Amino acid sequence: MAVVYIEDVARYAGQEVTIRGWLRHRRESGKLHFLIIRDGTGDLQAVVSRGSVGEEQFSVSARLTQESSVMVTGRLRQDSRAPGGYELEVSRIEPIQIAEPFPIQPKEHGVGFLMEHRHLWLRSSRQHAILRIRHEIIRACRNFFDQRGFVLIDAPIFTPNACEGTTTLFRTQYFDETAYLTQSGQLYSEAAAAAFGKVYCFGPTFRAEKSKTRRHLMEFWMVEPEVAFAELPDMMDLAEEFLVYIVERVLSARRAELATLERDVGKLERVKRPFPRITYEEAVSFLRRKGNPIQHGDDFGGDEETLLSNEFDRPVIVHRYPTALKAFYMQNDPVKPELALCMDVLAPEGYGEIIGGGQRIHEYDKLLARIREHKLPEDAFRWYLDLRRFGSVPHAGFGMGIERVVAWICGLDHVRETIPFPRLLYKLYP
Repeated sequence: MAVVYIEDVARYAGQEVTIRGWLRHRRESGKLHFLIIRDGTGDLQAVVSRGSVGEEQFSVSARLTQESSVMVTGRLRQDSRAPGGYELEVSRIEPIQIAEPFPIQPKEHGVGFLMEHRHLWLRSSRQHAILRIRHEIIRACRNFFDQRGFVLIDAPIFTPNACEGTTTLFRTQYFDETAYLTQSGQLYSEAAAAAFGKVYCFGPTFRAEKSKTRRHLMEFWMVEPEVAFAELPDMMDLAEEFLVYIVERVLSARRAELATLERDVGKLERVKRPFPRITYEEAVSFLRRKGNPIQHGDDFGGDEETLLSNEFDRPVIVHRYPTALKAFYMQNDPVKPELALCMDVLAPEGYGEIIGGGQRIHEYDKLLARIREHKLPEDAFRWYLDLRRFGSVPHAGFGMGIERVVAWICGLDHVRETIPFPRLLYKLYP
């Protein structure tokens, strides 16, 4: 007798099979029990008939509690009324563990309660859908770059220096030295791009930002391509192609999960090239016309990003911010040196920045001057300066935060649901 996953039951219609999983829900109707069994690949209705299984097995079924783990054996038959279109006529039930009363019930729970029970909340159909979509997005990211000849480079998590300043670093002791949890793999990807031409890194990043907004996590995942001989326009093109590819993959492979989340897929279907492109100066003028008090030279916050992104039905690229607002390594515009050759990609529907990047300084003297200007430790950046001494070329890249993309594509109000175990300000458990 075959032990099968629920996602494969269509191949076994009419056969006797065993399903291993957990009880999501049980409903009684006279001499029948209707069990909804989940196994991680899907849900299946199992029907327990007292007349078919006998009193002993029927009483076993009656003792099952929500989230009890079981092995259920029976014959599969097609039934359009059942979840997934198939139903199991049960002949035997073998409990593995009868669960204690489950703390999460089918009623309204506060977010604080659900986050405290995040390890159990993951079992809900909503969280299941979100994390399946996250998985699809991550798979799409890897496939996109792999198919285009990029080489995956794993950047270190312990670093001796900051990528974008020291105010948001998690500091740790590294034997007799001080180390920091990485904010980005970008600097190391720049070294790898000089070796392989086009690379990407993909891993966790850490920002000690004392922020409680719906867009911020202390630990999140970023995918970061870096390309030798590339400039800002090349990165705009790559970012457009990349985001369209990801959205198309989710629409193709995860329609059922989007439906579970009641996501308006029409809004995602409008994500096509080309994206609108506006300069920082044009963006500020637009915001002021909308009544926002921003001044030229100010950075964008959540309110500004929301106003801008709501104006478009697809991501918008904002480029050439003031150099003073950007990291030390950003190349400046040769026509307007006070501006950086950088870009942010803002997701529509008010989701804000999902991609940030641009062209890097490739001249040794200019980079050294910028390091000194930002009062960064020269010794920690000695290796980074070396890249400008041995065959330096113009190069560019960007970083995309996975969690913000998941929030946008799923239509979520907060990034806390976009990662299995979120790390938030004052939230380290579980």
